[in-house]
Amino acid sequence: MQTKVTSAFESRFAHQPSIVVRAPGRVNLLGGHTDYNEGYVLPVAVDRAAWVAAAPLAAREARVRALDLGSDAIFPLDVIPPSDGGWADYPRGVAWALQERGLKPVGMEAVLTSDVPVGAGLSSSAAVEVAFAYAWQQLSGFQLDRRDLALVCQRAENSYVGVNCGIMDQMTSALGIEGHALLLDCRTLEVEPVPLPAGVAIVVADTGVRRQLAASEYNVRRAQCEQAARLLSEHLPGIRALRDVSLNDLKRLRAHLPEVIYRRALHVVTGNIRVLHAAEALRRGDVVTVGALMKACHASLRDYYEVSSPELDRLAEAACEVEGCYGARLTGAGFGGCIVALVAVEAIPDFEAHVSAAYEAAFGRRPVVYACRSADGVKRVL
Repeated sequence: MQTKVTSAFESRFAHQPSIVVRAPGRVNLLGGHTDYNEGYVLPVAVDRAAWVAAAPLAAREARVRALDLGSDAIFPLDVIPPSDGGWADYPRGVAWALQERGLKPVGMEAVLTSDVPVGAGLSSSAAVEVAFAYAWQQLSGFQLDRRDLALVCQRAENSYVGVNCGIMDQMTSALGIEGHALLLDCRTLEVEPVPLPAGVAIVVADTGVRRQLAASEYNVRRAQCEQAARLLSEHLPGIRALRDVSLNDLKRLRAHLPEVIYRRALHVVTGNIRVLHAAEALRRGDVVTVGALMKACHASLRDYYEVSSPELDRLAEAACEVEGCYGARLTGAGFGGCIVALVAVEAIPDFEAHVSAAYEAAFGRRPVVYACRSADGVKRVL
């Protein structure tokens, strides 16, 4: 990919890039939809990434080529144009968010390519945002630590692109550590690397069903969680998010919540418990417990949060039928995209064959199945 993006840059701009940046996508082992409730998540940065080759430009504008789309975008940096819903919203949004922070990104010419599947739930948008933010930091000379870089990218997606996402995706792309998952506290932004067990692979199976996150019910779910926190705060003074609610209190106060709001809150509250239990299990190398927690998470996302789909459910069921698969769940926002499974390395061929056959029998097409390796966060590679 580095050669691809460098060659494309040289072809497009007739000179060599000054830098090449790689920012990974991620899979989330546990904690779906807990991040924007100020809770806990357990993501892993993976070896699928967005790549940006870039050089400074004297003019106060950005000239960006999206190699995979065959599309170009040119936009001024002094007055960022409004969002238009296209791919260029991501570099534009990053430039806007950097300037909102009081920084001045230099003019830039760049080429973008990525092997993070778009719309699959592996956080392709965050990888692009983090890659551009880091490229601008490298070219412009301003200093941001990686947490602040992630926050800039979250601001770009929340306030410019218009997706009310949590911080998990950007933090994972910025702070990933090879060989580890990250136990991320989405309130304090504290990150604890948790070792992944040897002999176990992270396998992703892609339904091929895509959804536009900004147009999905993601924002609806977030609003429902905020409503739950408001209603519960009338009886639990001092809480500010579902992160602060215990399972006992939620069950005790169930009658004060509309049924659908209770179900959303139940997923989030139990989701935080699952994340913390899974991190402890990983510390002691207990992958069987982690797998069981993943299965419970999928059921909760399906039944209480209602963000699964027939395609995701069939993939998760088929995955758990394979000897050597410890557990599986949908990953990402849901409504399509991928499942993630923990699979013994020697069982990967059987896993791929069984899951592919089961999915094809149900839906007439085969999923894309690939094993992921954990990866480091964003870095400059040239």
